[in-house]
Formats: sequence, C-alpha cells, structure tokens
Amino acid sequence: MQFANTVKISHPKIDEKVCNKSYAKGAGDSSSTTYGTGLTSNTNTAQCSGLNTPGTNKISTFVEGVKLQDGTYWPTGSYSSSSQAKLKEQNSNANAVAKDLVALNRDEKTIVAGLLAKTIEGGEVVEIRAVSSTFIRI
Repeated sequence: MQFANTVKISHPKIDEKVCNKSYAKGAGDSSSTTYGTGLTSNTNTAQCSGLNTPGTNKISTFVEGVKLQDGTYWPTGSYSSSSQAKLKEQNSNANAVAKDLVALNRDEKTIVAGLLAKTIEGGEVVEIRAVSSTFIRI
C-alpha cells in the first residue's frame, strides 16, 4: 500500500499514530504483539489496532506484516485465538484505520489528505476553512 509507505517516509510521527492501539483486538486475543499473517501463532494479528500493548507498532508495519497488497486482510481483519485464525467483523481493518485517522489533529488530517491525494493519480486537496455569505434584500 503506497499510502502507508509515503506516510512512513515523509511523516513518521503520523505513521506512529495509526494502527498502534488495542481497541480492535479480538475476543480472547490477549497476546498479540506483532502484525503478521501466520495466525496460528498467538503473538500475530492481522487486525489494525488489535495489539495487546498499544503504542508498539504503526501503519507501515501493519501494511508490511499483514501483506495488505495481496488483499487477504483488507478490508476485514483476523486474529489468533488459541492458535486458530478468527475472522473479525466485516470491514474491521477499514474501520480501525478510519478511526485512527479521525483521531489525528487538524494539521495531521490535512497532511494525510494531501498524501492520499498524491497517491491517487490526479488527486488534489483543497482546504476551505470558512465560507460565509450575506444576502440583503430591499
């Protein structure tokens, strides 16, 4: 996923704020510490923000570890429970990434919007902070 790589290179602080939490971990998943596709290991998860210890990973390691480019764990993630892969609810990875992006501050959101536009050919971001108009009828 080119977007995650762009964030990693150009804005590492934003990279560290996405997919690094624990709110999306699966039921019975108490030992996930890394992102990976080998879900027979209880330490791997393929769920963004599905880590046992928040703050230990980022979106770039999520994309690399889960191999998002092959599409297996996007938009729905999976996790390991009792050494068996368990599927999360539909769109769980897409929802977790969106939730983490919404939690960014205003300036970071503007940066992310610009990076998304650049990774989509022909994209452009225009920020409109305030619009006002007055109409007087006599």
